[in-house]
Amino acid sequence: MNAEALLERLDRIETLLHDLVAERTVKDWYTVAEVSEILGKAEFTVREWCRLGRVYASKRACGRGLSQEWIIAHEELTRIRNEGLLPM
Repeated sequence: MNAEALLERLDRIETLLHDLVAERTVKDWYTVAEVSEILGKAEFTVREWCRLGRVYASKRACGRGLSQEWIIAHEELTRIRNEGLLPM
């Protein structure tokens, strides 16, 4: 194996490790963007779930004046994955 192929392989391994660590990092709260990426849904869809009460979510100030953004707890994300959305 030449040096170039070895460096290429190491880069791939490093990228995969970075992705694995990012995926396994547990946070207390997730933004709509993070939840949508984790669940493979559009941000609009996750915001609608919050607005309609299909998931337990809270609002917090987001640093843009008076506007607030939805945040979802890790426990709720786990519940959504295991049990699905709350009924309407």
